[in-house]
Parts: sequence; structure tokens; C-alpha cells
Amino acid sequence: MSDQPDSAAAPETNETKAAAGREEEAKKKNRLTKGVAVGIGSAAIVAALLYANRSRKGDK
Repeated sequence: MSDQPDSAAAPETNETKAAAGREEEAKKKNRLTKGVAVGIGSAAIVAALLYANRSRKGDK
């Protein structure tokens, strides 16, 4: 047995923490972008349905 620590048990360096932070920020931005896209798409569908059904109101 040696006194050297295993590479798997080595503590994280500042560089590793920074890379993990950047990756987390990228995931948050991607999630936000997808949420905005879903919201805009949903609003477009609702607008299209309202536009398509507006001519039927006077047909009664």
C-alpha cells in the first residue's frame, strides 16, 4: 500500500469546479430557452384557434 491518494478520490480543483459551474449555467439557459419556445408555440396555437373560430360566432 502506498501513501499516495487514488486519482478517483482526489479533491476537485478550481478548474474542475469552474467547468461544472459553466455546464450548470448552460443547462439552465437551455431549459429557459425551451420553456420560452413552448410558451410562444402555445400562444401561437391559441391565437390560430381563436382566429379560425371567430367567423363561426355570427353563423348561429
